[in-house]
Order: sequence, then C-alpha cells, then structure tokens
Amino acid sequence: MQTFPRALIFDLNGTMINDMEFHLRAWSEILNNDLKAGLSPEQVKSQMYGKNSELLDRVFGKGKFSEDEMEYWSREKEKRYQKAYLPYLRLIKGLPELLDKAWEKKIPMAIGSAAIPFNIDFVLDNLNIRKYFSAIVSAEDVVISKPDPETFLKTAALLHIEPSGCLVFEDAPKGVEAAVRAGMKSVVLTTMHNRNDFPFPENILAFIKDYTDPFIDSLF
Repeated sequence: MQTFPRALIFDLNGTMINDMEFHLRAWSEILNNDLKAGLSPEQVKSQMYGKNSELLDRVFGKGKFSEDEMEYWSREKEKRYQKAYLPYLRLIKGLPELLDKAWEKKIPMAIGSAAIPFNIDFVLDNLNIRKYFSAIVSAEDVVISKPDPETFLKTAALLHIEPSGCLVFEDAPKGVEAAVRAGMKSVVLTTMHNRNDFPFPENILAFIKDYTDPFIDSLF
C-alpha cells in the first residue's frame, strides 16, 4: 500500500517563512503612497494572492500599466519587502527539522509559489536551503497562478509524482483552492489567516501554527 505523502510541496511566503506582514506593508506603501489607490489594510490583504501583475490588474483594471511599468512596480515592491524583512529572515519554527527528516527519508520536496524568482532566490540562498528542493515553480513558470491548479500540477509533474501523492503546505485560501483543484491534500499554516477563512475543510488534513505541531510527526 502506498504511503502518504510521496512528496511535499511548499508554498513560500507565509508557509516557509512568516513574512506576510512585510509583504502587506510593502504593498500598502506602493499601492497607496506611490499609486494612490486609497485602500485599507484589509483591502490590500484581500488582494495579496497570485502574480504581482495580476494584483495590479485587479486593483487598477487591465491596461492601466504598460508591461514595463508592471515590471518596475513589481520589482520595486519586492526590493522594499526584502530590505525590510532581511534582518528577520528565518524559517518557521520546526521547518528545518522537517526538511532534514524528509531529506533523510528521500521524500521529494518542491516549492510551488506565486513569488517571482527574485524572491524565491532571496530565501533559498540567504538561508542556504536550495539543496532540499528537487523542483521550483514560480510565478514566471505558469500562465495563470493560484487558485488555478497549474502551479501545483506543474510541480508534481517535475517531481514525477502523481498529484494524489503530493501534500501541499499552504497559508492562503486561494492556495488551498489550487491544491483542491489539483487533486492534492493540504496542511494549513495559520500565519496570516485563521481556519474560518478557508474553504474546502474536508481537503485540509491539519491547521498548524508551526512545524512543531504533533501532526507533522504523524506524516512519517
């Protein structure tokens, strides 16, 4: 009988690192101070999913910015986020031990994130954890980001593992929806949302504050 899971797929922001408040601050600054959107913190938070270009389209409407302008504001937001967050950059408690355990047991691991490579590299290289991941799917690798299942389906394909054998670690409702649509179970990190924010509770194996939760030991 097949053991579960055969592979682990991690979202990045809010799932591997607890940085979503820094993204919120950076987006609030860009959207309100620079681009004069006039959004409340809750309104900004509600838009924080998918690609940066998709967020800008949702807030301002398609066609507001040229491709070059989209790229500029996307990169500017990430520069401000990285500068503010770097002194606090660390993996969520218990994750280093989980990565080591899965590595020792030869369980394939991957990152499936709506982040751009610039931000994924920022985390992997500063924390020296690139070796753990057999595949990385970023915003630049998909046509449509979460909640579309493309990110997770492409990640599973790169791992050569069927979707039903993959367990997704997520912190966002849209990410859980993407996992459901990909045919994968989820574990939710409650770093930015509480359990009442999540649809598809039947697809969520556990809600955890961090990776020291006893549920994690049950995976092995």
